[in-house]
Amino acid sequence: MFLADSGLDILVLDKKSSPGQGQNKKAIGGIRATHSARSKILIAKKSLEIFSGWEEKTGDDIEWYEGGYSYPVYNEEDEENLKNLLEIQQKFGLNIKWLDKEEYVKKVPMIKKEGLIGSTYSPEDGSASPLRAINSFYLQAEQNGAEFKFEEAVESIYTNKSKVTGVKTDRGEYSCKYVVNAAGAYAKEIGKMVGIEVPVTPDSHEAGITEPVQRLFEPMVVDIRPAEGSKNYYFYQHKTGQIVFCITPNPPIVGTDTNHTSVFLPQVSKRMLNIMPRLKNINIRRTWRGLYPMTPDGYPIVGETKEIKGFYNMAGMCGQGFMLGPGLGYYVSEDITGDISNEDKDILGDLSLYRDFSGSEALK
Repeated sequence: MFLADSGLDILVLDKKSSPGQGQNKKAIGGIRATHSARSKILIAKKSLEIFSGWEEKTGDDIEWYEGGYSYPVYNEEDEENLKNLLEIQQKFGLNIKWLDKEEYVKKVPMIKKEGLIGSTYSPEDGSASPLRAINSFYLQAEQNGAEFKFEEAVESIYTNKSKVTGVKTDRGEYSCKYVVNAAGAYAKEIGKMVGIEVPVTPDSHEAGITEPVQRLFEPMVVDIRPAEGSKNYYFYQHKTGQIVFCITPNPPIVGTDTNHTSVFLPQVSKRMLNIMPRLKNINIRRTWRGLYPMTPDGYPIVGETKEIKGFYNMAGMCGQGFMLGPGLGYYVSEDITGDISNEDKDILGDLSLYRDFSGSEALK
């Protein structure tokens, strides 16, 4: 969308039948800038700017809702860690603060109060419909001049003298100067086509959605406490009333299996009712399973490779592709066209394929 708007000739190749049929439609729709490092905070802030202003700009309702994000805590260790993160988040302009118990209960009246200490709260975070959003972005990209070819799989990438020259698919051949590897859980396979190791390993996460009910609470609730079989758990109420929920398995379920299981619903229901017991009578409509393209440190891999000029990675979103995608698309398009500022270049530099991957995202 952004590259086409800049005047470049853009061809999107997708082996699926229509936009967003990979992992995008399996996203739960949360959009936050409450990350733990400069790059993801600033990229997500740009995404929030795009999502929140989208309907006004285009007239398309993507069900944006500015409900905020919250991280309630029930022990001193989590309180200390989140308060330390506040300093980093506020340093890069994130609107976030600490709420004591009484303040937080006003925001989320049905939260479990026993043992509650308080919560961080970022009111400008929110949610949108992945299905509505991706369709609108697709139509806008077409309007900008991008061409899409669906049900067409890339088989190889042509290079000459360490430069990208074209792509071969199961239907034809195309010449180009740039290939952007935005293949999500399959980014490693695309990298191998030019001899580049892209350290992205997918694992499976399950999610679910309830029937719609009247508005019960505003912010996304992220319970970072570990429990048997899960590292954390989070849920929110969508603009149209449904409660959407997801869990982070522990240990990770590595691989590309997207068949949902009989384990998830009893497991997640127990966590949900532990922190918000009054949800017990709401009917669950369905569950599903998607893939998180994980990197060793929990940060995306972005930028042109040194070995092959014109091969550009935009991969390893670690399950946050929906929230990071618009902001990252903006910065990457600036980078490819050469219009990027030094400050924005530094942001993408934090996500280089050539970093040491020794760090770890605190709020994956």
